[in-house]
Amino acid sequence: MICVRPATALDTKSMARLLNEIIAEGGTTALTRPVTGEDISDWMARGGDLSAWHVAIDDREEVVGFQWINPNPDLPPEAADIATFVQIGQTGLGIGSKLFAATAEAAKRLGYVWINATIRADNTGGLTYYQSRGFRDYGLREGVRLDTGQIVDKRLKRYDL
Repeated sequence: MICVRPATALDTKSMARLLNEIIAEGGTTALTRPVTGEDISDWMARGGDLSAWHVAIDDREEVVGFQWINPNPDLPPEAADIATFVQIGQTGLGIGSKLFAATAEAAKRLGYVWINATIRADNTGGLTYYQSRGFRDYGLREGVRLDTGQIVDKRLKRYDL
């Protein structure tokens, strides 16, 4: 049974471990360097009262996924960015759906009108996930250079609340 709840500082180490496994596998996130729990704590603080962070917890009380929305200065104030990470081998089990239900509600409470997802064009799993939630394409960023020097395209998807 998966439970979704707001993330706390006590979750950040587990969140970093999960994210680092995804970064190490490569190909699905624009993040290319390992992160620490402190990094995630800093990200959580940076969004302040205009962000929402949720974790998905399994029966063993382990973090198996997390999602956040944050304001982004490149977006209008009525929009938030979203990021979603699910433990390798646990995708397709409804974790992302449960996370998004909590995140969408939080976005409405925070006064957002729409949510932006920026996804690597070669991340078929991520594109499918956001499409299945009702996100629709509205833009493309071509030739984005990652920290590793790799060049990727990024698709912009929008979800109207």
